[in-house]
Amino acid sequence: MKKLLFFALVIFAGWKIYTEKLQPQNPEFAGHRSEVTNQASSNRVTPTPSKPSFTCDGRQHCSQMHSRAEAEFFVRNCPNTKMDGDRDGIPCENDSRF
Repeated sequence: MKKLLFFALVIFAGWKIYTEKLQPQNPEFAGHRSEVTNQASSNRVTPTPSKPSFTCDGRQHCSQMHSRAEAEFFVRNCPNTKMDGDRDGIPCENDSRF
């Protein structure tokens, strides 16, 4: 009985590989398949890139920031930051990382 189950499993796996990867594409079938794929992809909602979400967590210095956007967020929204020495609204002007 175990041999029969093993044989059936091998046959099923071979058939699956053949139908998905190795089977020559019939032009009629291939056209139908792309229509189905196009319909499915047109119904999908494309994700919009999310804006980075930063939170005030007590960091105050440019050396603690990971990006210019993060530094700008901290200067605009967080108290006691020390990243805009000349108070022109542009943080970390002398930081060569950004």
